[in-house]
Amino acid sequence: MKYAIVGAGAMGLRYGILLQENAGVPVDFIEPTQASLDKIITQGHKVWKSRDHKERHEIKINIFSPESYEGTPDVWIFFMKQMQLQDALDRLAPKFKSNQTALGAMNGMGHIEKLQNYFDDDHIIGGTAMIATILNDFGDVDFMGDEGAGSSVYANLTEKPSETMTALQTDFKAAHLNPSYTENFMGTLLTKVFFNAVENSIATMFQSRMGQLMAYDGFLEGIARPLINEAYDAAEASGIELIETRDDMVDQVDYVSNVSNPLHFPSMYQDFVKGRPTEVDYINGWIANLADKNGTQAPNHHLVTNFVHLAESMRKFTPPVNKLAPDYTGV
Repeated sequence: MKYAIVGAGAMGLRYGILLQENAGVPVDFIEPTQASLDKIITQGHKVWKSRDHKERHEIKINIFSPESYEGTPDVWIFFMKQMQLQDALDRLAPKFKSNQTALGAMNGMGHIEKLQNYFDDDHIIGGTAMIATILNDFGDVDFMGDEGAGSSVYANLTEKPSETMTALQTDFKAAHLNPSYTENFMGTLLTKVFFNAVENSIATMFQSRMGQLMAYDGFLEGIARPLINEAYDAAEASGIELIETRDDMVDQVDYVSNVSNPLHFPSMYQDFVKGRPTEVDYINGWIANLADKNGTQAPNHHLVTNFVHLAESMRKFTPPVNKLAPDYTGV
């Protein structure tokens, strides 16, 4: 199949490069962010790729603005920030065809409803990825972890099998994205949202790597579990069953923090230190709203949402230190 990646940021570049280089399938990149598009074009339509800050080299890609793109992909893969997606969809709307599929594998919630305005339910896939990636700069991506590290999960909105899903799983396996398939759409998406509501938001507030959160002995039971319990209470009250249990989720936070990605700074931190808005409203804020609508309590998610926004406001008084910057020499 042919893929069009919308958003040439960290995850967009990683998916596209892996599909292009490992699976050998045709990939086009559509970059709505003008500064990023200009940088990649200036580099000769090439992007820099590293792994764990090593082996930096250039890779040629096909990249277009939404307005200039004339390709006909089988699958559009959306890796925009939640607050940027609507603009990208509006700009691309004339390009969409009825037989094409949209895959939303973004952080947070809110994108599926937007995709439904352009694609029918039979052609929408939701996905989540536990794949650590850093964007050093526009057109400069750093894959964290060994080749084949991380995993991803996908579900059709219809919660039924499809030929597109079967073909996608084959391509994604060849790309080393380690995909799996479920027939629990919302449960699949919320499993990643609930994880991010702990790791991304807390690491961002304290400007820490995931593993550094574990310096506090009470992190798992005193912070992670209360947030997870509130999220699960809200989901269960709305009739959503996740693909992991509460204990599984706590164990996942423990494993990712201590074993798989202890040195990783989450994507929300990457936005925070670069002065951009975070997606906390689409993660903790979304969970808090779900709880409010279904009569459960989520005071911790309300508080975390406000704390992250407070941290954003404090940047003008105490500018954060970008620990991902090439010239940073601290821990």
